[in-house]
Amino acid sequence: MNAMRRAPTWTVAAVAALGACARPAGAPAPAPAAAAAEIAAVLDTTAAGWNRGDLSAYLWAYADSTTVMGRAGPEHGVDAVRRQMTAGFWKTGRPEQVLRYDHLDVRLLGPASALVTGRYILSGGGLPDRTGWFTTVWARTAAGWRMIHDHS
Repeated sequence: MNAMRRAPTWTVAAVAALGACARPAGAPAPAPAAAAAEIAAVLDTTAAGWNRGDLSAYLWAYADSTTVMGRAGPEHGVDAVRRQMTAGFWKTGRPEQVLRYDHLDVRLLGPASALVTGRYILSGGGLPDRTGWFTTVWARTAAGWRMIHDHS
């Protein structure tokens, strides 16, 4: 029996894929604290837009290519997020409650990607508070950090 065995094809492919994700030589990796602060600032902007009744400002944080989880599975594009918001929270053309986030946890997955978890809280409007946990995936783009996937 040959003591030297060939690596399975999937192992070679996995190593190649990981290598492709590596940061280019000389490209600075974002500091975790700086990336977390930048992403938190984008989320604050979404909450401010929501609380002003400005759906476009809320949606600004989403990349054009975003996916969002719907009742029947993933939906694609910012228009899918818009449809979900207008069907759920914006039925009258503006939200009935104010939005804030807490328990944010930003984990860098690489120099240009992050996994963000946290809790959204909708309060006020004479209604009981509504809360839920979310997981979002972010990409650093030319325009800054943007959500590329939202599972709320």
